[in-house]
Amino acid sequence: MIVQRGRRYMGLTSEGERVLSWAQQTLASLAYMREDATAAKASMTGTLRVGAIPTTMTVAAFLTGPCFSTYPNIRYTLSSLTADAIASQLDHFELDLGLTYLDDTVIEGFEKLHLFDERYVLLADRKVSLDPTLTWEQAARLPLCLLTGKMRNRQVIEAAFRRAGVQPMVILETDSLFSLYAHVSEAGLFSIVPHSLLNFFDLRDRVQARPVVPQLTRAIGLIARNQPSFAPITGAVWEIARGLELQPKFDLTMGQ
Repeated sequence: MIVQRGRRYMGLTSEGERVLSWAQQTLASLAYMREDATAAKASMTGTLRVGAIPTTMTVAAFLTGPCFSTYPNIRYTLSSLTADAIASQLDHFELDLGLTYLDDTVIEGFEKLHLFDERYVLLADRKVSLDPTLTWEQAARLPLCLLTGKMRNRQVIEAAFRRAGVQPMVILETDSLFSLYAHVSEAGLFSIVPHSLLNFFDLRDRVQARPVVPQLTRAIGLIARNQPSFAPITGAVWEIARGLELQPKFDLTMGQ
C-alpha cells in the first residue's frame, strides 16, 4: 500500500514515498537522456560522401532535406556516378553511402536499404494528345531522346524494347537529364524516364507523363559497406532514410 487513506487523502506511506522518489529520478534521467540526445545531434560533425546514379541525383534531396534539420553540422558531398563506380569507391573507402539499383549484381555483399521501386513513364510535351497508357511498341514509334548507351538506365530501357520485339527510334542521346527535359518540352521529342524524376518537372504547363506497359520497375535504395557497425554519421543518415516514405510520393505523379 503506497497511499494512506482515511476519510480523505492523508499522504503517502513509506513505500509510497520510495516509489515517488524512484519515479522522480526516472523522469529526471529521461530528461537528461533527451538533453544528451539533442546535444549529440547538434554536435555531430563531419562530411558524408554519397555517390548516386544519375537518375537518382534529385531523389537524394528527399534524404538530405530531413538530415539538414536533424543534424545541422553535417556536411555532404554528392557525386553522380555509375553503379560500378559507386561499388568500387565504397570498396576503396572513397564513399560512405551509395544511392543505386538494388538488383544490380555489382552491389552483392553490400548492406542494402530499399527506398522505393522505380517505374518508367513516357515523357511528352503537354500539348500532345496521348492515351492514358502506352505500350513499349507504341513508344518505339515515337521520336525519342534517351540517355547514352553507357548508362544503366538506357540499358534497362533497351532491354524492355527488346522484350517487346521492337527497335526504338532514338533521335538524340545525351548524358544530361536536363537536356532530356529540354528536348521534350522545347524540341518536340519524347523520352522515357523514371517516375521519381517527375517531382522536379513542370507537369502543369510544360510536360506530361504516361505509364508504359508492361510496367518496368527496379528497386532503388542505399548501399553501404557491410561491417559490424556504421560510422556515427553514416548510421545517423541511414536511420533517417529508413523512415522515408518515397513510394507514395512518386506514384502520385504518374499519369499527370
